[in-house]
Amino acid sequence: MTEVHVKQIRTSTLEITYEERGTVDHTPVILLHGFPDDVRAWDGVVPQLVKNGYRTIVPYLRGFGMTKFLEINTLRSGQQAALGNDLFELMNSLRIDKAILVGYDWGGRAACVVSALWPERVHGLVSIGGYNIQNIPQSQMPASPEQEYRFWYQWYFNTKRGQHGLELNRKKLCRLLWELWAFSDEEYKHTAASFENPDFVEVVIHSYRHRYKNASGDPLLEQIESKLSDQPAIQVPVICMEGESDGLDVPGEERPFND
Repeated sequence: MTEVHVKQIRTSTLEITYEERGTVDHTPVILLHGFPDDVRAWDGVVPQLVKNGYRTIVPYLRGFGMTKFLEINTLRSGQQAALGNDLFELMNSLRIDKAILVGYDWGGRAACVVSALWPERVHGLVSIGGYNIQNIPQSQMPASPEQEYRFWYQWYFNTKRGQHGLELNRKKLCRLLWELWAFSDEEYKHTAASFENPDFVEVVIHSYRHRYKNASGDPLLEQIESKLSDQPAIQVPVICMEGESDGLDVPGEERPFND
């Protein structure tokens, strides 16, 4: 397997840490993780991509791992516009004109945002969970009681108690989510260090509050967020995947507005 290179690159707001494998002149594939997770989620995928002649780039999202904000006064936003803009600026900083985007959860949201708003920059999209752009204008519409129950942690994060709980118990709380979603201790221990990022709690809390209109977005991202409120179509080639065993979004059920 090609040697992994851990690198940093600056955007307008972040110093993004990412892992890179493969040859720089090969087609880039950017793989994006979700919450609560990190770049280790793609360890089973990257070797095969590199073997088949792709260049892989696996970034730590804002608030995770070694990725850090450049300025102390920057809003620690976790809104979908921030995630999508981070990916767009990462591609610009790396001088990647066009890439294959792969993601799930938060990372799938970033990949869907770029695919919808900047399709000329995308060879194709692999979205785990389908259309991951949040319908925030409709976010007050309840899902089924069973789905609302599975979203317990999101309601928790919308309270002061939940924010304090994440601050005090971030590893235990994230481990509980992994248990509920059927991941192993071995997998978790290689990932949990990423949740020690000093901005982790702030970014996570903002993400789960903004999507339900309980937190204001970053004014600098309002133009992007406004476009996303129209639920823009994705017109690049897409492969959608669904996990057969998913502790959050059960296959076959209608998808809620804000997962």
